[in-house]
Amino acid sequence: MGESAAELYTTKADYAYLRVKELILSGQLAPGSVIAQAQLARDIGISTTPLREALRRLKSEGLVELDAHRDARVAPLAAEEARDLLELRRSLDPLAVALAAERRTRADIAAMRAAHEGLEPLPGNPAYEQLVAHRRFHAALYSASHNDLLIQTLDSLWDKADRYRRLALEVERGQAARDRKAAEHEALLEYVIAGDAESAAGVMREHIDTSLGAQAAWRLRKHQNPVGQDEVDA
Repeated sequence: MGESAAELYTTKADYAYLRVKELILSGQLAPGSVIAQAQLARDIGISTTPLREALRRLKSEGLVELDAHRDARVAPLAAEEARDLLELRRSLDPLAVALAAERRTRADIAAMRAAHEGLEPLPGNPAYEQLVAHRRFHAALYSASHNDLLIQTLDSLWDKADRYRRLALEVERGQAARDRKAAEHEALLEYVIAGDAESAAGVMREHIDTSLGAQAAWRLRKHQNPVGQDEVDA
């Protein structure tokens, strides 16, 4: 008799955590939406107890809100959080690739090349697997920094940032913009492999300043202050 999907994981709470996170990041559970816990538990084949444990874990990551009555909803998108994420990534991502250019090993280079192979700029309404592929490439770059605290910090930012990328992709990018991102990915790979820390950091700064996260921050800020002058650079 075959095992259920939940039984393939260490605990059912681990399985619930990964499934609910996937539903959130894929947009199937929309920002701000109420999570019907009993129905969701049935849908993914577990009881409500491991689901609640998973929701508490997702709350600690800022993806879910829980109130005193244990009602749950997906955390809404916020202009302030989008701005905070952008500010952190403007500082940390260039640092990470600069360090990667100085410290990358042969194994790191192989991982970066493998993650880059077949990578395409994110389309509108990307599948979860496409977000994962995008993350895999950037993680291969910053993991080559061999700075554990920096790697952990960027890992913790990534899931939150993916929700803002999806918001930005509601406005379809033109082919020129997609080609630009593909060229930046190629340049990042080449500069890190070549050991050119300054050029890698420069490309990454440009990559972040014109990123989907930057566009989402600008859209949310504009919506919040439609006639204001204090906008995030797109």
